[in-house]
Amino acid sequence: MKITNAAIKHRTTIVVLTVLLSLGGLYSYLTLPKESNPSIEVPYIVVTTIYPGASPDDIESLITQPIEQEVQVINGIKEIRSTSSEGVSSIVIEFNPDVSIDEAFAKVRDKVDVARVDLPGDVEEPLVSEIDFSQFPVMSINLSASYPLPRLKEVAEDLEDEIETIPGVLEVDLVGGLEREVQIDVDLNALQGYNVAFRDVVDAIRNENTNIPGGSVDVDDMNYLVRVNGEFDTPAEIENLVVTSPGGVPIYVRDVAEVRFGFKDRESYARLSVLRDEDESGELGAINQNPATLPVITLNVKKRSGDNIIETVDAVRSKLETFSMPSGTTVVVTGDQSNDVRTLVADLENSIISGLIFVIGVLLFFLGVRNSVLVGIAIPLSMFVSFLVFQAMGYTLNFIILFSLIIALGMLVDNAIVIVENIYRYHFEGHSRFEAARLGTAEVAMPVIASTATTVAVFIPMLFWPGIIGEFMSYMPITLIITLSCSLFVALFINPVFTGIFVQIEGIPKPPIPAATRRWAIGLTAVIFVIILIANWKTALVLGVGTPLVVFLHLRFFKPVGDHFVAVTFPRFIAWYRRSIDSLLDRDYTVRHALLRNTFALGSLTVGVILLVIGSILSSLLGSAAAQILSVPGMVLTGIGVVAVVLHAIEVVYLGGKTSFKAGLWTTAAAGILLGIMYLSPKVVEVATIAELLALPLSIAVIGALGALFNRRSRLVLTDNRAVMLNGSLGGFVIIIVMFVLVPTGVEFFPETDPRQVRITAEGPLGLNLEASDRVADEVQARLDGLLEEYPESKANMKNMLVNVGVGGDADFGGAAASAERSRVTLNMVDYADRDEPTTATLTKIREQLAGIPGADVEITKDSNGPPVGAPV
Repeated sequence: MKITNAAIKHRTTIVVLTVLLSLGGLYSYLTLPKESNPSIEVPYIVVTTIYPGASPDDIESLITQPIEQEVQVINGIKEIRSTSSEGVSSIVIEFNPDVSIDEAFAKVRDKVDVARVDLPGDVEEPLVSEIDFSQFPVMSINLSASYPLPRLKEVAEDLEDEIETIPGVLEVDLVGGLEREVQIDVDLNALQGYNVAFRDVVDAIRNENTNIPGGSVDVDDMNYLVRVNGEFDTPAEIENLVVTSPGGVPIYVRDVAEVRFGFKDRESYARLSVLRDEDESGELGAINQNPATLPVITLNVKKRSGDNIIETVDAVRSKLETFSMPSGTTVVVTGDQSNDVRTLVADLENSIISGLIFVIGVLLFFLGVRNSVLVGIAIPLSMFVSFLVFQAMGYTLNFIILFSLIIALGMLVDNAIVIVENIYRYHFEGHSRFEAARLGTAEVAMPVIASTATTVAVFIPMLFWPGIIGEFMSYMPITLIITLSCSLFVALFINPVFTGIFVQIEGIPKPPIPAATRRWAIGLTAVIFVIILIANWKTALVLGVGTPLVVFLHLRFFKPVGDHFVAVTFPRFIAWYRRSIDSLLDRDYTVRHALLRNTFALGSLTVGVILLVIGSILSSLLGSAAAQILSVPGMVLTGIGVVAVVLHAIEVVYLGGKTSFKAGLWTTAAAGILLGIMYLSPKVVEVATIAELLALPLSIAVIGALGALFNRRSRLVLTDNRAVMLNGSLGGFVIIIVMFVLVPTGVEFFPETDPRQVRITAEGPLGLNLEASDRVADEVQARLDGLLEEYPESKANMKNMLVNVGVGGDADFGGAAASAERSRVTLNMVDYADRDEPTTATLTKIREQLAGIPGADVEITKDSNGPPVGAPV
C-alpha cells in the first residue's frame, strides 16, 4: 500500500511520530478530566414560582395553570409535570431528546414572560432553570461546634467565601443554621391609643432605611461625591425613629412597638451523627459506640462543568486544612464523589494493565518474545492515540469509556498479529527487512481494513440509540470506533516500520546491542515508570511486579511449553480437526429413503420459516387475510420441523451412549459448582433456576445411560454424520431457547449493586408543621439507633447518619421545593471492602425496623448506577 510504503520510506519520521504520540497520549490521559458518569444533556426545564402564603389550590389556579397554558404550545415537548404546594409552583417540562437544551430553555423563558402578566402582582419572579447533573454537589462539608449556631454560621460563611475562590468550584450552597433578623413587634393597642396606622410604621422604617445619592460637589481642586448614608447599623436606631408628629409631638417606634434583634423562623433542621471516623489517608477508625448527634451547617460544593473532579475536591480539602477554624469546630465531609471516581478509575486502569499483561502472556505463548513485543506495542499506542482524540473532542474519562477500553483490549492486537506474522513470513522466505515489511503489509492490508471496518460497523447503529439512555450509552460505541480505528492506523503505519527495524529470524545470530542504545532504552523505561508511578501507584505496582513475573514465566514455562505446543501439539490438533471435519461431512445414502430421513426435519423447518417471512411481507402489503394462505402452512411446517430436530437431537444423545452419559455427568458437576457459587452469594437462588440449570445435563446423562444399556444399533433415523451434526446443533439450540422461555433470567438495565448511600424519606400529611415533622425524624433516627445497637455488623457498615428536616423531593422530576412535612435521613456507607455484611442485608433490616411509623409514609431508596431513569413501574 502507498501509505505503508511512505511510512517505511520515512521510517525515522515514523519513529519520532511514535514517541510524540506516546508522550502526547500519556499527557492527555493525565490531564483529561475524570468523572464517574458521562456528562449528558438532559432535556428537562424547570419553572419554579414562589407565592408566599398561598394555598396549594391557589397556587394551581393562579400560577401553575396560566404558565402551563402558555408553555404547552411549544413544539418538541414530550411531557409536562407540575407540583403545586404551599407557596411554591414547580413545573417540569420534558422535551424530546432531539431538541437542543439551549433552544428549549429560550422558548420556555419567552413563554413564561408572556404568562407573567396573568400572574398575581405580588408573586415572585418565576425562575426558569435547566437540570444539569454536572452541577450537583460533588461533596458536602458539615460543620458542627460546641459554640452557638449563629457563630458557627459566620464561620461557615467565611469558609464558603474561601472555597468559592478555587478555580474548579462553581458555587457553594450553605444549608442550615440560624439567620439573624430584626423583629419589630407592633402593639395594636398602642397604635389605637396614638391613632397611628400600621402602614405609617412600615413607611417610616422603609423610608429611613435607605442610602440617598446627593450628586457631587467641587471643593477647590477636588470633586467629591455626596451621599446620605441612612441604612441602619444597629436595631437601637429603629427604636428612635419618628413615626409621626401630630401637633408637633413626636411618636417614636419604641412607643408603639418592641424592637428585637432575633432569628428567623427555622425552615429546616440538620443533624449529623458520626459512627466511624476517617483519617486523611482514608483509613476508618473504631466504631463509635455512643455517637453524639450534633446540629450542623452544610456546605454543598458544586464543581464547574468539565473540570477534573479529583483535582477540585483535593483543592477543597487543602483549603479546609489551611482554613483557621475556632476551637471546638468539627468538620465531617460526606458525599465525596471523588472517592468513587478515584477508586473507579484506579480499578479500571489496573484492569486494563492486567488485561494487557495477560494478552502479552498469550502472545508470548504462541508467537515468542520478539513477535509479542512487536504486536503488543499496538495496545498502548492505540490507546495513546485514542486519548489524544478524546481530548480533542472535549470528552472526559468516565467509567463507560474506560470499560469500553477493556472491551477493545483484545481486539487491538488483531490487525498487528496478521501484519507482523506476514512480515515474518516474507523475511523468512529471503526478502530483506523493509522489503518484507512492504510486501507483507501490502498483501494483507485490504483484509485487515475490511476486518476492522466490519467490527466498527457493528457499533455504528448504537450511535443512533435514542433518548437519554442513548446519549448516555453512546460513549461506548464512540470509544470502540475511535480505538479500533486508531489500532488500524498503528497497524498500517507504525507496526511495519518497527517490525522492519527489529525483525529477527530465530536461529540467526543477533548483532550486539550498542551500549548507548541500551542506556537510552533503560533511561526511557525508567522515565515512563516514574510517570506511571506519579499518576497511579497501583498501576506502577502491577507493572513492576507483573512484568518481571511474565518474563520469568515465559523463560521457565511459556517458552518450553509454547515450543512443544507449536512443534507437536498443534500439528496433532490440526490433524485431529481435519479427521473430525471429514467425518462430520460424510454422506451415506446407501440405505433406503436416506435423503428423506436426513433432510425431512431441516427441510420442513426451512420451508416453514420462508413461508412465514413471505406471509409477514404480504400481511403488511395486502392484509392479514391474504397472508394466511402462506402463514398457516408455514406455522405448521415450522412446528413439525422444530419437533423433528428436537427428536433428532435426542436421538444423537441416545446413540452417544457412554460418551453422552459422561458428558452429562461432567456438565451436571459444572452446573452444581455454579449453583454452589450462587448459593454463597447474597442473592437467593430460586428453585426454578436450580431446576433449569440441572434439567438439561441430567437429561443428557439419563438418555445417554439408556442408550448405553439398550441400544445395539449405529443408526436410528439419521443415516450420516452431516445430518447428525446439523440436526443435533439446531435441536440443542431450540432446547436452550425453550428452557429460557420457561424460566427466563429476567432483564435489568444496570445490575443491582451494594449502594454507597441509603436515603430514608419520611413524609407526613400535608400541612404538618416543622416541629411535628422533626419529631417524626426523631422517631426514624431512634429506630435506626436501636437497629444498629442490636446488629453490630450493620453498625460497622455505617460511616455517618445525616438527618434533614424540611427538605425537597426529587429534583429530577419535580417536587424540588422544600416542604415542612418531609424529612430525610441519609446513611453514608463505608467502602465496599470494609463492610461486615452486604448492604442489601442491611437494607432488609432497615425496612423491617421502620415499618409502621404512625402518621408518616416512609420511602427507602439507594443511589443508582447508570443514566437517570424513572421508577420501574
